[in-house]
Amino acid sequence: MTQQIAAERRARLNRERVLLAAVALADEVGIGPLSMRRLAQELDVVPMALYKHVANKEELLDGMVDVVIGEIDPPVAGADWKSMVRLRVLSARRVLQRHRWARRVLETRTNPTPAVLGYMDSFIGMFFARGFSVDLTHHVMHAIGSRMWGFTQELFDATATSEGDAPAAVAPEVQAAMYQEMSANYPNVLQVATAASHDDGSVVGSGCDDQFEFEFALDLLLDGIERLHQRDCSSAAARLERG
Repeated sequence: MTQQIAAERRARLNRERVLLAAVALADEVGIGPLSMRRLAQELDVVPMALYKHVANKEELLDGMVDVVIGEIDPPVAGADWKSMVRLRVLSARRVLQRHRWARRVLETRTNPTPAVLGYMDSFIGMFFARGFSVDLTHHVMHAIGSRMWGFTQELFDATATSEGDAPAAVAPEVQAAMYQEMSANYPNVLQVATAASHDDGSVVGSGCDDQFEFEFALDLLLDGIERLHQRDCSSAAARLERG
């Protein structure tokens, strides 16, 4: 009877179930502890059973990325191009905030997966559908960069980690020394970095409002892109102007 139950369990195992379980496990423990053996334990199967559905750890990670990308909302039909792009980017950001490990994995993929390519193709299509030229869209994609996936490298976010782990506590005396050194040597950096300090009294290493900063930069980009689109901007015209 036990063998029959085990056989039925293995028969129900498929690629989708493996990938969903891997995503759930990474959400729980992070990407570091994730292994084929640990995943097999979660699924109550022997590790070799997984290799019928994913060839190796890299293929597992590729599949996990595809699962996460599949959670991003599609373009909103009927919206103006700027609202459409903004909503899509913010949807991607919410997805990556649910799966804190995904940014790190996404950045390490050497070959784009079908889901990644599909998302990029659809994202570019939002501009084409609104009359953007291929040339301008090329530059737009460079400017937006990783924001299309919902993240960016924040200049003053020194405490953030790729998996969203809480920063290590800093002793008050160490923090005070850091503040004093920066005040003496880098006053301009300190002034800007602490302009949006939280109310907890923290100065050095205080967190900015990440969501506000992300949307602020996104809106600046979209407003600038709109102006360039209205001017029919192209790199060829810019080269002619430069002589």
